[in-house]
Amino acid sequence: MEKQITTEQRNPATMSLDTMTAEEIVSEMNREDHDVVNAVNTQLPAIARAAEYAAKAIRSGGRLIYIGAGTSGRLGVLDASECPPTFGVSPETVVGVIAGGPSAVTQAAEGAEDDRVQAAEDLKRYSLSAKDFVVGIAASGRTPYVIAALQYAHTMGCQTAAVSCTQDARISKEADIAIEAVTGPEILTGSTRLKAGTATKMILNMISTAAMVRLGKAYGNLMVDVVPSNEKLRMRAVRIVSEAAEVSYETAQKALQEAGGSCKKAITALLCGCGPEEAEERLQKADGYIRRAVQNGDAL
Repeated sequence: MEKQITTEQRNPATMSLDTMTAEEIVSEMNREDHDVVNAVNTQLPAIARAAEYAAKAIRSGGRLIYIGAGTSGRLGVLDASECPPTFGVSPETVVGVIAGGPSAVTQAAEGAEDDRVQAAEDLKRYSLSAKDFVVGIAASGRTPYVIAALQYAHTMGCQTAAVSCTQDARISKEADIAIEAVTGPEILTGSTRLKAGTATKMILNMISTAAMVRLGKAYGNLMVDVVPSNEKLRMRAVRIVSEAAEVSYETAQKALQEAGGSCKKAITALLCGCGPEEAEERLQKADGYIRRAVQNGDAL
């Protein structure tokens, strides 16, 4: 009989879960969630390596591709879908692939996680190439769909990472980078949308955010490639320019308009005392990094 993995074990602290009040249940959940941060903390070096691999892939014209089933797949889709509005990248730059296809995001397709053949087919639809960085996600660490996806990615020459919540995970053996945040038994046995899901979301947030910052998508701690696609984001863009360049709201708004809505161009123009065209030129020479563009401008 196969050894029971951590995510499937019963939690001694919640053996009487069905007798607890709602307040007792949520209190216990909160106590258990403290273990999540510690589990992720042990994996920071591996997570940082994954972020560097992701940045390298995107810089060379490749993509960051998440692939998983069930909750793990949905979390990959979630992180990928939030990258375009946050970092100004195209929807093709960070991709979330889920077993069972897009409909599995809202409707469970649990049987799809066993389909090894479909994993390769799903990646083929995205024209996977050696430039791409593939991150396989499986809380249990043994999902057949994810194992097959990582194996196929290797045949294509991709660098890979495996994200799981169990020690010595099967998917770790198929990846260049193994991230194993061991969060322990769930309060509701086997429900990995809980602690394991929280840990996974934290890890994916770290990978994508660190990668994008390394690609020049931030100035200080400001998201300077934000896409002002609605009123809230348009106001945020003005605040970003105002804070980055230390100018008034009105000055920032005017600079942003002249820069065609680009925070990067507006900030660079204000800091270098130049027009948006020259700001664009400076940014191109600086590979899109505002700090470099401004420092190079100071040297001229």
